[in-house]
Amino acid sequence: MSILSGKKILLGISGGIAAYKTPNLVRSFIKQGAEVKVVMTDSAKEFVTPLSLSTVSNNPVFSSFKSDEEEGVWNNHVELGLWCDIMLICPATANTLFKMANGNCDNLLIAVYLSCKSNVFFAPAMDLDMYKHNSTKESVKKLQSFGNILIPPAVGELASGLSGEGRLPEPEEVVEFIHNHYSANLPLYGKKVLISAGPTVEQLDPVRFISNHSSGKMGYSLAETALSLGGDVTLVSGPTNQIISSKKIHLINVKTGNEMYSNILDNYEDADIVIMAAAVSDYKPKEFSQKKIKKDNKEINIKFEKTTDILNELGKHKKNQFLVGFALENDNEIINAKTKLKNKNLDLIVLNSLNDKGAGFGYDTNKVSLINKSDEIVTFDLKEKSMVALDIFNYIIKTI
Repeated sequence: MSILSGKKILLGISGGIAAYKTPNLVRSFIKQGAEVKVVMTDSAKEFVTPLSLSTVSNNPVFSSFKSDEEEGVWNNHVELGLWCDIMLICPATANTLFKMANGNCDNLLIAVYLSCKSNVFFAPAMDLDMYKHNSTKESVKKLQSFGNILIPPAVGELASGLSGEGRLPEPEEVVEFIHNHYSANLPLYGKKVLISAGPTVEQLDPVRFISNHSSGKMGYSLAETALSLGGDVTLVSGPTNQIISSKKIHLINVKTGNEMYSNILDNYEDADIVIMAAAVSDYKPKEFSQKKIKKDNKEINIKFEKTTDILNELGKHKKNQFLVGFALENDNEIINAKTKLKNKNLDLIVLNSLNDKGAGFGYDTNKVSLINKSDEIVTFDLKEKSMVALDIFNYIIKTI
């Protein structure tokens, strides 16, 4: 889940050529789970149509104080200013910057800006010399003194044909700037989180393999939650049908236990929090048959050998990492989980039981108990795995 999910964003568009980027900007916010409304100046309509913006935002677009000339219905600028969690002026022309800085309230956009109680971001976009002019610099400085947040212009080719500072960043870069601004206040900001998910696959022959029923849902929920809490997330995943919602999660796809071990080890040293939620095969065929095994005999004997115990190896080499393991048990559950916690040098173990209905492989829900090194146990009710992931991270955050 993105930090922008559920946020109400009011996009103010002024009349610059860069306004053509705003429909994609609206789409980018909506992909993050935000709701977007648009207010624009009359001159902005010369570059992008209200119909386009209304279509992509699924909301009416506001540009004047009156919404119905004949009926005398007006667009309440105060309500719009109070509605939003975030206001973004993008692109912000030199003219709009000056009006914002000096309270020159001659259009709906400025009226809404002056009524806004939330954080205001502004993204200047204009030609090189205009942006460097002292009057523009003064406007920017004044707005920053109000607590408004500058999204610095990019350097590149400008509409005039010149190249330099003044170009509007791409929509994804604008979204990332705002995302990072809020992430800085999150509890996992600056923390590297390494998570494993899903099953592993060990080949018998070119056709057959052994694996398990892990869907990867728990591991993927943990990765999404860690990202929403500001973490820098790497997810090492065995074969699953799960999809991550954000490109900010560094996804590494693997198949075998050896591949998972290698990729986990590559990212282990720099990690602050490591959660092994994958169901790694404990055994693999001792020999791989290059040809498909024929069913000539009624019985077949296959020799297996142990795979590398990844969690055990991580525990041996642990330095400053907070190491979390999972235990799926159906017998002597607490005792087995505590033994695993101690023997593998874990900081926390997440116990779930095959005996609990609605928990374990394949379900969208899970019921877990958290056990720490002091043998303290916290048990949670059956919940959606996304909420279980939040419970786990809330516990970790209180501990580290």
